[in-house]
Amino acid sequence: MKRPLTCLTSSPLRGTRRGLLTLGALLLSTAPLAASAQDTDDALTLIVPPWPGVSVKSEIVAQILAPMGYDVERQEVSSTVGYNTLTTGDSDAFLAGWLPAQKDSYDAAMAAGAITDLGNNVTGARMGFAVPGYVYDAGIHSAADLAAHADEFDETIYSIESGSTISDMLNGAIDDDVYGLGDWDAMESSTPGMLSEVRAAEREQRWIAFYGWTPHWMVPEFDTHILEDPESVFGPDNGASDVKTVVRTAYAEANPNLTRFLDQLVFSSDEQSAFILDYSLKERDLDEVAHDWLVAHPERLAEFLAGVTTRDGEDAVAAVNASLQD
Repeated sequence: MKRPLTCLTSSPLRGTRRGLLTLGALLLSTAPLAASAQDTDDALTLIVPPWPGVSVKSEIVAQILAPMGYDVERQEVSSTVGYNTLTTGDSDAFLAGWLPAQKDSYDAAMAAGAITDLGNNVTGARMGFAVPGYVYDAGIHSAADLAAHADEFDETIYSIESGSTISDMLNGAIDDDVYGLGDWDAMESSTPGMLSEVRAAEREQRWIAFYGWTPHWMVPEFDTHILEDPESVFGPDNGASDVKTVVRTAYAEANPNLTRFLDQLVFSSDEQSAFILDYSLKERDLDEVAHDWLVAHPERLAEFLAGVTTRDGEDAVAAVNASLQD
């Protein structure tokens, strides 16, 4: 199978939502149009940091767009550099605009008028205190439930790297005795180190509390449940996160067909967690994970491409489906 995703690693710096009126006007027409009247560009450059979720999503986009007549390239840069490339016009779109984590970079690009926010491409993203399924089934549904079971949890919460924003949030909660956790320890480690502790606890059916987030492979692997967080230790709305699609404003204005597709590209957190499991934990090839997901979800492909045509105005769904059978 050909991989339609081309990697750009050299010289990464080359010289909201649907309510935005300009974008809304561009997306109103769904009738097939000639390519020259519809999209100016025949290529899309995506920012792809080394995160499994955005890697798979970007490959899915590439496999959809290639038979539609568009080339997809990727810039393997950090999110911070990525926002700079959007501002300078050296990239076109980013499928992993995590907020509030990227708030400073996002706000600066928005203030400059450089990006258009198409809204979330993942529904249900969250982070916070987490437990495996068997602990959740025993009645631990909120962070406020932890202290009453201190002995079962060995007064320990496992977390990621010391000095990370997440560990700062957790240690701040312990210092302030939020949820009665003042005597608890934060056991900080790498993400793989933390999850190895979770795996060992699950094997023995020991109770364990840890920092969790979704989408991630930990969700299907450990039946992970993120607890209610009424004191907002990990942010408002129980640690809810936005995972936004942001597009360079000038690119969105010049390419209404592509922009409509990007606007309609939305995954559930469970869907993304599942393909992260295949790619990151099971170490399946990226192109195979994306291809198999598209073959298994024809109804989702149809949703992504509703009102969208190939670049030359033909049936996009038919073109993509034909390519998936090759």
